[in-house]
Amino acid sequence: MKKLLAVVLALLMMATMATSAFAVNEDVEGELVIYSSMYQFVIDMMDEALKAEFPNLVPGNDGSFFFYGGTSSLITKIYGEMETGTLGCDMMLVAEPALSLELKEAGYLEPIEIESPDELLRFPYDAEGYWYPVRVCNMVLAYNPEMVDEWAAKGVTIPKTFKDFANDPALKGYISMGNPMSSGTTFAAVASLIQDNHYGESYLDGLAANEVMIESGSTAITKLQTGECAAIMILEESILKVLKEADDAGTPITNLACIYPDDGVVLIPSTVMTVAEDHSKNVNIEACEAVEKWLLSEEAQKLILQGYMHSVFAGMEDIPYKSIDTNELIKKDFGVDWENAYQNREAINTVWTEKVTTK
Repeated sequence: MKKLLAVVLALLMMATMATSAFAVNEDVEGELVIYSSMYQFVIDMMDEALKAEFPNLVPGNDGSFFFYGGTSSLITKIYGEMETGTLGCDMMLVAEPALSLELKEAGYLEPIEIESPDELLRFPYDAEGYWYPVRVCNMVLAYNPEMVDEWAAKGVTIPKTFKDFANDPALKGYISMGNPMSSGTTFAAVASLIQDNHYGESYLDGLAANEVMIESGSTAITKLQTGECAAIMILEESILKVLKEADDAGTPITNLACIYPDDGVVLIPSTVMTVAEDHSKNVNIEACEAVEKWLLSEEAQKLILQGYMHSVFAGMEDIPYKSIDTNELIKKDFGVDWENAYQNREAINTVWTEKVTTK
């Protein structure tokens, strides 16, 4: 009898614990909008997961939790909304941390406490909890392995460094990259490469002299595959996504590959921020805190990997499809002076325009 009673009590305790654990996220209510620069297919995965995790939380943007925009366009939107004192969102997931520093200084962020962040994360975070990294983009070079000999016959060597990409005159007219005026990750890469402790502003002179083409990643990839470009500067995730989709379709391709430059990569941790209560759209800090903590859960980090980005977790050994070890990338990271990127955003954009796009 005592044994039966013990079993019954144990089952009741387990049921109570399970109900309580489920009820935590059931209790998260209200409406929520997140500004994000993640690719749409990643947003779709995140949306589905958030709706399952928080069944009573209302997506505040036409059935989605997310409002999508490139980082630079979101920054412009945020600047406009700051003039009214209220943003059109409750949280943000943008492509580079410079905005986090700026919004913290302006008093637009709410600190969120994450348990043991030093142990959890392998990328920098705000010590006061105003922002944490959630996903890591990786700026690399890419080329067409099938055309190496053809390029060599034209006197062109595929660059193995960012330095050669901008400075090898044989590449003139044969390179492409994104626009830092519209792409946050490209802005971060440019800000890093032109730092005085890297290549300085003369790097932009090299890009201009080599007649770099400024265009979307999809256009640049097509030009690689058709032989119009010898090399492109692009996010690793853009290349990995094309490779994975071709493999999944049963038609693997061999005319596209990443170059992890010998002189370094540019890792760009994208941060999550919660908007301060008096500046947020829905005044729902409790929900923001729950979602922010979920974004730093193993489930969410697995979705980041499926989005071909790197996890911020210190103990995460998994890597994006066909990528290389994240910790090895960290060892060769150029690094970005985010304070400089924030304080000198306009100056960086101006020097880019003067040296590259007006020539």
